[in-house]
Amino acid sequence: MEEDLAMYAEMAEDSMNGALERLTRELSKVRTGKASPSMFNSVMADYYGSKTPIPQMANVNTADARTIVIQPWDKTALGAIEKAIFEANMGLTPQNDGEIIRISIPPLTEERRKDIGKQVKAYGEEAKVSIRNARKDLMNSIKQTVKDGYPEDMGKGKEADAQKLTDTYTGKVDKLVEAKTADIMTI
Repeated sequence: MEEDLAMYAEMAEDSMNGALERLTRELSKVRTGKASPSMFNSVMADYYGSKTPIPQMANVNTADARTIVIQPWDKTALGAIEKAIFEANMGLTPQNDGEIIRISIPPLTEERRKDIGKQVKAYGEEAKVSIRNARKDLMNSIKQTVKDGYPEDMGKGKEADAQKLTDTYTGKVDKLVEAKTADIMTI
């Protein structure tokens, strides 16, 4: 029974960690008004018939705080990259000069910053829901194990451990959301 509980706890922690990783990925896509190559990690361009992330087919760098330069290894991919950026609906206009693509990141308005801040908080809440669902599953497993004969006082200890784990991951989510919100609101 002890091994089963350890396995359930490990599964719950993996699930919570997965929620945190998803949140980190989502937050990396959020535009902050500053140039960030990670904005293009999930933008897929058609490259010889298959959808490929832009960073796998080009160097994506920042020229300055508001300019991103994309230099494909294969110049024939310029059109596909440019099209993918338009289709990603990021509010960005790529400028193709035949060698590289330059993208100027326009400054965000105060209203847009607030909207993006709300979006970031929604991502954080989704992550917290996933974490709470993992805790619920773990708590149900603990309760079932106690019903099956595991000592009740040890079960209560395992429930307290599950709550500590949940609190730890919820705190990590709060820190990520807080940092991203501060980044967005910084002009």
